[in-house]
Amino acid sequence: MTTVKSFPPSCSTTMFKCRQSPTSPENLGFSMLCGINAARSCRSRKSLALVYDGAKSKQYTGASLIDDSVRNCSRKSLKPIKAKNDSESSCTDNTAAFSGKNLRQMSNIGNSTNILWHDCPIQKRDRQQLLQQRGCVIWLTGLSGSGKSTLACALSQSLHSRGKLTYILDGDNLRHGLNRDLSFRAEDRSENIRRIGEVAKLFADAGVICITSLISPYQKDRDACRALLPEGDFIEVFIDVPLHVCEARDPKGLYKLARAGKIKGFTGIDDPYEPPCGCEIVLQLKGSECKSPKDMAEIVISYLEKSGHLKA
Repeated sequence: MTTVKSFPPSCSTTMFKCRQSPTSPENLGFSMLCGINAARSCRSRKSLALVYDGAKSKQYTGASLIDDSVRNCSRKSLKPIKAKNDSESSCTDNTAAFSGKNLRQMSNIGNSTNILWHDCPIQKRDRQQLLQQRGCVIWLTGLSGSGKSTLACALSQSLHSRGKLTYILDGDNLRHGLNRDLSFRAEDRSENIRRIGEVAKLFADAGVICITSLISPYQKDRDACRALLPEGDFIEVFIDVPLHVCEARDPKGLYKLARAGKIKGFTGIDDPYEPPCGCEIVLQLKGSECKSPKDMAEIVISYLEKSGHLKA
């Protein structure tokens, strides 16, 4: 016990006992203090009790930090504490989670059992209002060397200059961290797309315009990602550049390695690419004509303006 101010000798042993009648102003005041301390006990076991000494002309003579001050008062002097609703409680723990009334909402998803979705008061519409844009996923797909990453950066830069918040999920970049445990086998490529789709969904829910840049060769995987988002918020952009053009560009030298047999399962060489059927935007190379990344970005931005994604 830490004493802030020492008490006079007359108060040292009997200061918490009722020395006057139970209905005296001094005892009533002390009972109120005990009630206050009891009500605050959910925040701390130690309560600050101000000791009133009637012998000193109604002046406070000291203060002391005491444990469980309620025990130092008679039971009759304690005021009952009225139970409060969850919204009124000053305690931070959510007792509703332990009441059992949410048991019917528990879910088993995949290998995760007994999980419960927790909603928060700030929703997607609130974040979109804050950002003055609608969260969505712009899914760039095409062969290696078709210009997906270049377009993603140009698109992000153009939207940024308009005051819009974007984020790029680049396939190679994510394999440096989140997906570094995955190979390029068909099953791992599907898992790669699934993970990126889930992350993109979170960005869109945050109100961000999320731009994904990855080959994503299989239609079923892209369709699965589309199904994660509300209708209209998944915008598939097919960069339709012929294989021979991509192979001539070969910015990473991967086509050369694949042709030499040093890379197995390379899309377009010994693994198929399934072109989108029903995508929102097709950026097609016509003959030798090739639009600049900025021009292609403007085509996508024009679509976003018409669809209402650039305003809340």
